[in-house]
Amino acid sequence: MITLTDISYSRGIKPLVEDFSCTVFASEKIGIVGANGCGKSTLFQLLLGDLSPDQGELDLSSKLSIAHVKQETPANDQTAIEYVLDGDHKLRSAQKELRLAEQSNDGEAIAHWHEQLQMLNAYDAESRAARLLYGLGFDDQRMQQQTRELSGGWRVRLNLAQALIQPSDILLLDEPTNHLDLDAVFWLESFLKAYQGTLMIISHDRDFLDAIVTRVFHFNRQSITSYTGNYSQFLKIKSEQELLQQKQFEKQQAKVAHLQSFIDRFKAKASKAKQAQSRVKALERMTTVENLLVREQLSFDFREPDHLLDPLIRFNQVQVGYDETVILRDLALSIRCDSRIGLLGRNGAGKSTLLKAIAKQQVAMQGERQEAKHVKVGYFAQHQLEQLDRDASAFDQMQRLDPELTEQQVRTYLGGFAFHNDKVFESVTQFSGGEKARLVLALIIYQKPNLLLLDEPTNHLDMETRDALTLAIQNFTGAVVLISHDRYLLDATVDELYLIDSGNVSRFDQDTAGYYQWLRQNRWGKGDNASGKSSQKEDRKAQKQREAKLRQQLAPLKKQLSKVEKDVERFQSQLADIEKTMEDAELYQAERKDELQSIIAKQSQLKKQLEDSELQWFELQEQLEQQTQLLSEEMSND
Repeated sequence: MITLTDISYSRGIKPLVEDFSCTVFASEKIGIVGANGCGKSTLFQLLLGDLSPDQGELDLSSKLSIAHVKQETPANDQTAIEYVLDGDHKLRSAQKELRLAEQSNDGEAIAHWHEQLQMLNAYDAESRAARLLYGLGFDDQRMQQQTRELSGGWRVRLNLAQALIQPSDILLLDEPTNHLDLDAVFWLESFLKAYQGTLMIISHDRDFLDAIVTRVFHFNRQSITSYTGNYSQFLKIKSEQELLQQKQFEKQQAKVAHLQSFIDRFKAKASKAKQAQSRVKALERMTTVENLLVREQLSFDFREPDHLLDPLIRFNQVQVGYDETVILRDLALSIRCDSRIGLLGRNGAGKSTLLKAIAKQQVAMQGERQEAKHVKVGYFAQHQLEQLDRDASAFDQMQRLDPELTEQQVRTYLGGFAFHNDKVFESVTQFSGGEKARLVLALIIYQKPNLLLLDEPTNHLDMETRDALTLAIQNFTGAVVLISHDRYLLDATVDELYLIDSGNVSRFDQDTAGYYQWLRQNRWGKGDNASGKSSQKEDRKAQKQREAKLRQQLAPLKKQLSKVEKDVERFQSQLADIEKTMEDAELYQAERKDELQSIIAKQSQLKKQLEDSELQWFELQEQLEQQTQLLSEEMSND
């Protein structure tokens, strides 16, 4: 499907990749990994035809449809769901042609484009778009918002949904999990597993890659190496290769030392001069094996807090919100000096609001909040990246924290966060998202907090920095409250999970795999009971009573849902009858013009009724899921 032969490309004068050859086959799922700036995104630009390679050949059929995520979202009056539908170019083109045919009253063209729209599944397009948006965290209200009203994070999701709805042979995704919460990551993972085309994903999320890809392209030092298997299998093979390489280096060094010793001993002796010279030439010809142990490894540690207090912060019957809007109610939470807490819940549930409540930032609170005297909070949030002084350098911002620091001390400290040489004097405006995140971490760590609040700290970070952050959190002696869509980071650093749902904060006694099952049960309406262990212990009679009570309370909503389902079936049946009628060629004769117009008007009315009913069904289904969850929680607390 895609063939690259001896491809080389650069950015400016900096070579990125040299002499790469590979074939990508239909339906392959490929993960693309490597440090930031090594040329991964540039490869996508080559495949899209936005750039040309410096040398080599790229064979990609023009008949193949490629979907990718746009970088920008127009800020206009178009609704979110309409914007997503624009991603299906064939659908939009057919709709446009139908409107033109109707304006010119061309009966034959009208029939043709109706047939084309049916083949394109046009009549369920809006419900397909709604399902995509719902999976990515949009609710009904946000789906109908104009794009200019959406924040940057929601626009990123909107562009992702637009790419996913497009029928494609090849799908290119560059860091698709950035700006997603864990709920949306799980949903996207399921969606991509079912994708039938060729998938290429740039990602630093190892669990996400593990679940999806069957091949890995590793970018490293101007070369790309292909590995069969998922990310974990790639790591295993790579580590084995590096171990072998290190042994080869050590063996080579022993040989070099032996040769050099001979040269040093005998180069002055005439009888041995010829042999010594031959060994000098042998040394010159020897291909040096890289010493992997001297490669720079990013590593940093959180500094030891001045005070370790227990508890640090305690909430008792606290209500949190903004103005008159309550986000969290009856909050009861104790943060100890060594707490490791991860927060779960869909976007908008209140995870970031809880962090703000802990940090006493921009929220209104009622109830009892107790705080130890020497609490020092290190708060990492996405908005802090934007609050960096864009005109100042990393060096300047460190010296503002501590004016007594010498230049060498600043350089040494920032070097641990991969800011080297003149990079420490560059203004923040020139920094990438990953570099800004590393600088914010550096500033936070220097202040020696005893409570870390981390809100999606891995966005924009490459794998090496994520690994360094994971290790640093593991070694930190203070308390941590973490929000992350990175399951590996959560599983490796926290020992308590709390679920925020429907305004409540409750202990979640499973891991992230258990949360996936909980989502299937409570969000996606299928799967095993996420709380299976506890349900098995319940008395069967009591369980049946609960189920009967739940059915009784949900009966009115289910009745309404059943009525709408029948309406959808009725409208679909009537539309099918009309479309069968419109297959009659004689209907388009001039003398039957009025009859045709009447049928087309009826068809248009039925389509509108069908769309309205489908949307109503979707809304009722969501209400049913939410009400089922709420009632189940209330019953389990009884």
